[in-house]
Amino acid sequence: MSAKLVHGYEVVIGFETHTQLSTHSKIFSRASTAFGAEPNTQAAPVDLALPGTLPVMNKGAVERAIRFGLAVNNNDGALVAPRSIFARKNYFYPDLPKGYQISQFEIPVVQGGVVEFFLGPSTGSGQSEKKTVRLVRAHLEEDAGKSLHEDFIGQSGIDLNRAGTPLLEIVTEPDMRSSDEAVAYAKELHKIVTWIGICDGNMQEGSFRCDANVSVRKPGGPLGTRREIKNLNSFKFMQQAIDYEVRWQIEQLEDGLAIQQATVLFDPDTGETRSMRTKEDAADYRYFPDPDLPPLVIAPEWIARVQAEMPELPRAMAARFVADYGLPEYDATTLTQTKAMAAYFEEAAKASGQAKLASNWIMGEVSRRLNAQDVGIEAAPVGAAVLAALIRRIADGTVSNNAARQVFEALWSGEGADVDAVIEAKGLKQMNDSGALEQIIDEVIAANAANVEQIRAGKDKAFNALVGQAMKATKGKANPQQVNDLLRKKLGI
Repeated sequence: MSAKLVHGYEVVIGFETHTQLSTHSKIFSRASTAFGAEPNTQAAPVDLALPGTLPVMNKGAVERAIRFGLAVNNNDGALVAPRSIFARKNYFYPDLPKGYQISQFEIPVVQGGVVEFFLGPSTGSGQSEKKTVRLVRAHLEEDAGKSLHEDFIGQSGIDLNRAGTPLLEIVTEPDMRSSDEAVAYAKELHKIVTWIGICDGNMQEGSFRCDANVSVRKPGGPLGTRREIKNLNSFKFMQQAIDYEVRWQIEQLEDGLAIQQATVLFDPDTGETRSMRTKEDAADYRYFPDPDLPPLVIAPEWIARVQAEMPELPRAMAARFVADYGLPEYDATTLTQTKAMAAYFEEAAKASGQAKLASNWIMGEVSRRLNAQDVGIEAAPVGAAVLAALIRRIADGTVSNNAARQVFEALWSGEGADVDAVIEAKGLKQMNDSGALEQIIDEVIAANAANVEQIRAGKDKAFNALVGQAMKATKGKANPQQVNDLLRKKLGI
């Protein structure tokens, strides 16, 4: 599918995501990585760059990088490098005591890989569309400290608790063509790193921070000059920032002005991006191998051990859902957004014997209520076993779909916990007495002679009206399909 143009321009987006690894200690020291401590109480001599201190590699950080490489490997994709190099990235920030950051440059620990995701019908295509974003690399590095401005007048405070926190920076090719794609990619990446347990994914605490490189160009033209939007820590702000930046760049070009490569920040209060500094290139950082750290060597046996301990990955689980339960690929991918949702679906599908119906209910009624309350499926007041019991009653004809929604509402709001008891209490059981239903339909036909004539003349609306009359006469307790079939039989159509 061709990229959607914005005022005649093609949007080009690449991502750099800083994923804070879930180790208890920092990447080169034993200082704690716990969030929320008093400023400068979790900074070891190595983090403070005191003279005579030497970095020591955190094995747990390396193991998490290996896990990520295995998770994004598409068989011919990601490579966990058997030998990678740490480098010094030189620049000055007040909260970077050494004056350089230990990172990886020429040989990163993970090279290549892919992230696959779906763009749903909400994008306007009318159907879901599968997208693939190629990864360039993922490299290990240390975080800087934090400058604090809001608590001081005319000066800034420096908190070095975050200095040395282990990061895995994940870099994509410029494969995304809209803010919708960018947000869908970021959500899928967030799912992967939390699923495999290498990151807690807490965006508010800065554990998952995205930088979006945005440019625009005329279709078929060379890549435009990019501007990097830094530290996007919310999917909502991510979309707003990219959309604003795209509009701004197009307006600049349409006014005959050049785009200057720069780093920008998004202000959620104004909804605008503002330039922070002219963007540096690799040469500006004067990378060179860190003399205090030997090459990182990862033996095949280590990779094999990590592979054996990996959980079933979301894409593998989605493929299993397609094969075992006959689900469409879009359903299977949606149901594997989290481990909890996947487990909920499997329990409901197995207990009800109706996998597609379970999928429809979870993606529909259950998700709608969870989203409205902004909670995860773990907090759903209707458990998987109860949903399965309701689905069984739909499948065996005890309740109609409309009645089932009323039962579900009662279960969700705490009016009851037993499906059959709620159905009985609310009088929602479908009419299964075919003799009684036939008598009602005979009476409806006799009372609606005009409609019957119109039906015989081929008018479908008249038939639908007659179905409505029959359902009204049964107080909604008849099976709609049974009503349709009996009416057609009686009318000979």
